[in-house]
Amino acid sequence: MRVTTVQVRFFASARAATGVDSEVLTLPPGSSVAEAVEQLRQRHPERLPKVLEVASFLLDGVAVRDTSYRLPDGAELDVLPPFAGG
Repeated sequence: MRVTTVQVRFFASARAATGVDSEVLTLPPGSSVAEAVEQLRQRHPERLPKVLEVASFLLDGVAVRDTSYRLPDGAELDVLPPFAGG
């Protein structure tokens, strides 16, 4: 059975909400960024969903504006909460 494997990296409050720097998601082929985010909500239901509502995402270093974008196998998805400062 084929799957899509995605390395998810967490930053700032997303890292605090999950307690890990990164994790690997295994999804059905053709899964979207939105489906990966939903799996993350289910894995970390206590604190991460609030962070995901305001987070932005990078897919292989490129900003994701459309979460229906399909994930390639072996992709890296970064979860970036809003940052303060400047």
